[in-house]
Amino acid sequence: MTLPVHVLVVDDDRQIAELLGQYLGTQGFRVTTVEDGVGMRRVLAEDEVSVVVLDLMLPGEDGLSLLRHLRATSRLPVIMLTAMGSETDRVVGLELGADDYLAKPFSTRELLARIKAVLRRAHGLSLEGGVALGNGSGRDDILYFAGWSLDARHRRLHSPDNILVELTSGEFDLLLAFLRHPQKVLNRDQLLEEAHGRIAGPLDRTIDVQVGRLRRKLEVDPKNPDLIKTIRGGGYLLACEVSRSGVRP
Repeated sequence: MTLPVHVLVVDDDRQIAELLGQYLGTQGFRVTTVEDGVGMRRVLAEDEVSVVVLDLMLPGEDGLSLLRHLRATSRLPVIMLTAMGSETDRVVGLELGADDYLAKPFSTRELLARIKAVLRRAHGLSLEGGVALGNGSGRDDILYFAGWSLDARHRRLHSPDNILVELTSGEFDLLLAFLRHPQKVLNRDQLLEEAHGRIAGPLDRTIDVQVGRLRRKLEVDPKNPDLIKTIRGGGYLLACEVSRSGVRP
């Protein structure tokens, strides 16, 4: 079965919006471009969207406010566009649940790679010419750890009290990376490559921010974590056993 891939670009810079619309269109994607939050909400109400490319510097309601709205109403993958050197905006955006970011100026080929990556992570989709060919992940394990369970195929996390806990696609992929390597120290580069398929830059705080978000959802006391521990000079470690047998450890 093939599925249409619809990219919604929210950017008030007409030159960038037209460039992205033309380029992604040549790659086989269906692309809609809007210049503000009003347009974004209209498209989301009227149509199915696969991924949002969201500029943070917008007239009227800014991108961070729109990101809050998206995260409150959906799990739709979001790639932020930020000004070069705007680390604060990137960190806040990741804290709010964005899946990835690109700093302007950026290459259209890099954006294409990021779109494909977030679609694979969010939906398990493999792409051919901008068309999704279906779920190719094959990850049907249910992973048990410290009383929690993660259904990797359906991307559902349940607490020890069997309460469904919502995860963004970035949080899901980071947690899955930890569950694949329990009780092993993983540095930031390893986690970023495993969870996001890219190499960290010198100022990249993506992993630190998403670890903080995971801790707030998993830990009894996020400031004194028992599950995801910080290893000074090394990275992070999932300090529990993981079972795939259906028997909780």
